[in-house]
Parts: sequence; structure tokens; C-alpha cells
Amino acid sequence: MKLLFQYKNAIAILILICLLVLNSTIVLSGLDSNLFGIVFSIVLFLIGGRKTSFNMNYPLLGLIILLEFISYRLHTKSLHFLALSLFACFLYYNLTRKFSFIAFICIFLFSSIFNTFFDYLTVEIKQTLCYGVYLTLKNFLPITKIEGVNFYINNAKITIDTACMGLSMFKTGLLVGAFLLTLEERKQQKLFSIKQIFLFCCLIIALNVISNYFRIITLILLNCTQENTLHHTIGLLCFIFYQIIPMLFFIRFFKPKNEETTIEKTSSSFIFFPTILGSLMLLITSLEIKKELKHDLLEKLNPAYNIKKGKWINNEVFKIATPEKLIYIKTPSHNPLICWTGTGYKIIESKLISSDNERIWQVKMEKNNIQYFSYWWYECDDKKYTSLVEVLLIKLFYNKSVRLVNETSITKLL
Repeated sequence: MKLLFQYKNAIAILILICLLVLNSTIVLSGLDSNLFGIVFSIVLFLIGGRKTSFNMNYPLLGLIILLEFISYRLHTKSLHFLALSLFACFLYYNLTRKFSFIAFICIFLFSSIFNTFFDYLTVEIKQTLCYGVYLTLKNFLPITKIEGVNFYINNAKITIDTACMGLSMFKTGLLVGAFLLTLEERKQQKLFSIKQIFLFCCLIIALNVISNYFRIITLILLNCTQENTLHHTIGLLCFIFYQIIPMLFFIRFFKPKNEETTIEKTSSSFIFFPTILGSLMLLITSLEIKKELKHDLLEKLNPAYNIKKGKWINNEVFKIATPEKLIYIKTPSHNPLICWTGTGYKIIESKLISSDNERIWQVKMEKNNIQYFSYWWYECDDKKYTSLVEVLLIKLFYNKSVRLVNETSITKLL
């Protein structure tokens, strides 16, 4: 045992390498989707890590256990990758006694949790901003009406596409903010408090909303909602004037006040045993997540759906094509809004409606100047749900089968 404690650093690094090799497929997939963000976070940890009096062992270990519990139950590979990233932070903190809250936030920023959260809210964000623009311009422009993201001006329809929202600038703005905070910490040789970091992040989010708001106004006034050089130039200028310049101004009022503390060396057992516990959790989940998950998508399906006319697209998607409508039976992770947008459809409007005394989603979308109506909901125990969080919690704690049903037609079904 004494020998283990003597070489605990080498053992910790070896454990991490073994876990990364065991999960090589998941790691490569995560790096492929967020390589820049992961590299940026690593650099921030290296240049911005400071000794802190706040003990990060238990919070990090608690987060890892929580993420691994969810990953184990739901076979969520993206959360498992995030747990591996946090375990690397855990080891870095134990080996160096340094930690960067700014870099820690960046890890979540480039995680699948943030991406999924952002993707699911994209339509709602677009509709809310467009309605705000409508209230601003209706007294200055002859806007007949607004329908979701469609503006009708002088009998002409102007559609605010996803590209017009500047969503790609959201992460960029937060990254610039993280860099400015880290630079200020190194300059002052002091640390920002968690409260200061949180407030600055809220400021960046507010600036992003303002930037997108004025970007939409400018694009409508210039009638330039299609992607071209002018469109991208307007987006870049709004990003600079409404995000970067204000950040450079406000950062002067955020001064780090916490001194870098000198931490007494922690006992070997305190470092060693939490590392072993975290390693075991990751190992167990790594082995479980490699097993093929049985989804049971067609179990107790409504007899009205003729599954004999359907076919499997893959093990997570079943398709039924009829002359009246197109039906998809999917796992809950397949958000129809993201899937339709990815295949070239423009989401015009998304709202909750009632069907047989149950709430479902109704989506108006358009492709090649043809309008479609799409209806979707989650099903569990013959009951319909509209919240992904709710059905995932049911699946997480009760291990019940959950599916997503999506019906699409040229005519209005409800």
C-alpha cells in the first residue's frame, strides 16, 4: 500500500490513459464534434489554473457519479464523455492543486448538454426574438402580420432563417469572455469569485440577445435574410459592436479580488481513494455502455399505425409512409425540429396544441415553397408527453420504454 501511495501520480495518469483507450470510440467522436472547444478548455486550464481554498474533490466526484448514473441507465455516450472530461479535471486538480472555474465552465459550454439544450430552444428563441422585432418595427414598417419567423411586409414574405440568428456567435462570445477573464486574472495575479464569473456570463448572454435582436432588425430593413456576403458581414459587425466592444468595456468593472491561496498538502489516502472510486464508476459505465440497448419502439404501439407497411431506417428510427402522411417512430433523443431542419426544412412556427385532451406539439414548416404540418409527442404507458426532461426522468428512475411519435402531412391533421 505504501508503494501505491508513493507512485500515486503515475498510477492516476495510467488509470486515465486506460479509461480513454477503453472509450476510444466515444472520445474520438467527442473530439471530432468539439475539438476547438476542448483544446481551448485545456489551454485555459493550463494557463488559468490557480490554487484555490475551495475543495473541488467532492463537487467533481459528485458530478462524475451523477453523470455516470445517468449514462449507465440511459446509455448516454455524450454524458459519459463529459464525465471522462471531468475526471481528467479531477486528476489535474489532485496532481497540481490548481483549478480554473472559467475553464470548467468552458467544458460544459462545449459539452453535449449545452448543445442539446441550445438545439431544443432554438425555435423558441427565434420566435421570441422575431416577435420582439415585430413589436419594434410595426409602427415604422407596413408589416401586415407575423407568423412565427415569417414577416409579411407589403404582401411580401420575409423569413428569418436559423442562419440569421447568429447562434454560432453565442459560443464565440462566451469563449472571448472566458479568455478576457483568464487574461485579467493573470494580469492581476488574483482570482475571480464564482459570483463574478456567473455575472459576467449572464452579461455575455444578454449582449448576445441584444446582438441578435439588432441583427434581425438590420437584416429586415435591408431585406437581406438569405445567406450572402452582406448577410455575413452584418452578422460579424453586430457581433463586434454589440458583444465584443461592450465586453471590453465592462471587463474594466470586473476586478479579481481573491488571492491565490497556499494549500497544505492533502493526505495521500484523501487523494487516492476518491480517485479509485471515480475510476470504478467510469469503468463500470464504460463496460455497460458498450452493450447494445434494446429500445422496444413498437411495443404496445397504437394499432392505427400499420407497422407492416413500415421499415427500419436504423435501430432508433422506424418509418411508415402512407398517401396521407409520413410517420416516424423514434427514440426520445431524436428531436423532430432538429431532424427536419437538418434535411432542409425551414421551421416557421412551433406551438403546443390539444389533441384528445392531451398536449402535443404542432410545427409549421416549409420546403421548396410547400408548407407542411408536423405533429409530435413522446409516449410512455399510452400517455402523451411534450417534455423531454419529464420522459427521461421516467425512463431513468422507472426504466420504462419511451418513444417519440412524429406525424407529418401537407394538410392540417388537427
